[in-house]
Amino acid sequence: MSSALLIEQLLNGLQLGVMLFLMAAGLTLIFGVMGLINLAHGSLYMVGAFACAWVAAETGSFWIGLVASLAAAAAMGAIVEIAIIRRLYKRDHLDQVLATFALILIFSEGTRWVFGSVPLYLNVPSQLAGFVTLPGGSRYQLYRLAIIGVGVAVALGLYLLISRTRLGMRIRAGESDREMIGALGVDIRTLYTIVFALGAALAGFAGAMVGALQSVQVGMGEPVLILAFVVIVIGGIGSIKGALVGAILVGLIDTMGRFLMPQIFSLFMGTSQAATAGAAVASMLIYIVMAIILAVRPQGLFAKG
Repeated sequence: MSSALLIEQLLNGLQLGVMLFLMAAGLTLIFGVMGLINLAHGSLYMVGAFACAWVAAETGSFWIGLVASLAAAAAMGAIVEIAIIRRLYKRDHLDQVLATFALILIFSEGTRWVFGSVPLYLNVPSQLAGFVTLPGGSRYQLYRLAIIGVGVAVALGLYLLISRTRLGMRIRAGESDREMIGALGVDIRTLYTIVFALGAALAGFAGAMVGALQSVQVGMGEPVLILAFVVIVIGGIGSIKGALVGAILVGLIDTMGRFLMPQIFSLFMGTSQAATAGAAVASMLIYIVMAIILAVRPQGLFAKG
């Protein structure tokens, strides 16, 4: 195994991790502040990807498409919160799961009706289309490095928003005692709408960024949603720090597992069998890690309270 190939896979894992963070941060904010289980979060990821792909195709600019993904996902999140989610806050989690699962079906069929079943394709912007030479001589896509940089910048910006601004103070207070901040005159409904729209915008932004690396298609958000739930369970529900650490952990374990497991199994079995067994074990690794962490820390690595 060459050092260049190992570095490349580590960077791939880091890139997956920061994208999972964008998804998980919105999920953990929504659950922490509202106590809502939102299965439709992956659909907002899909909305952002489709908005970016369509606007970029119409305007010829990836950057305009990226702005459109943020606006479309945030607007759709606000509409969904006001029209549907607002009625679920006082219902139990089963009602929330059923309602947001119904939203997945509505979003999927609505997107298929608007854009059709044929995947859309989003080109990497020309400014980021090159490669960077890694130690060891191999080349790594500049756009993937940009995703890592943007993800880290968003994580820092989100930290500053939560810890240093008046809105962040209200969000933190909403996590601790919703009734008290309502009694102090804070408009809870507006706060909930803002938080839901912020979470949706983060998901849509992640969908747009990843859309340039894969096809943009109906249902693309559901596999990512599962990984995002694993992230917040590992990191601790309601914790932004936990979402970041959990996302990086999941991204690295998943990527390195798929890379290393077949090679490990090939040491004592045939190549074909090693590939099959390695892929099977690699697909289970993050869930095994999640089970181990929960056995030691049932509330996650950075649980609130």
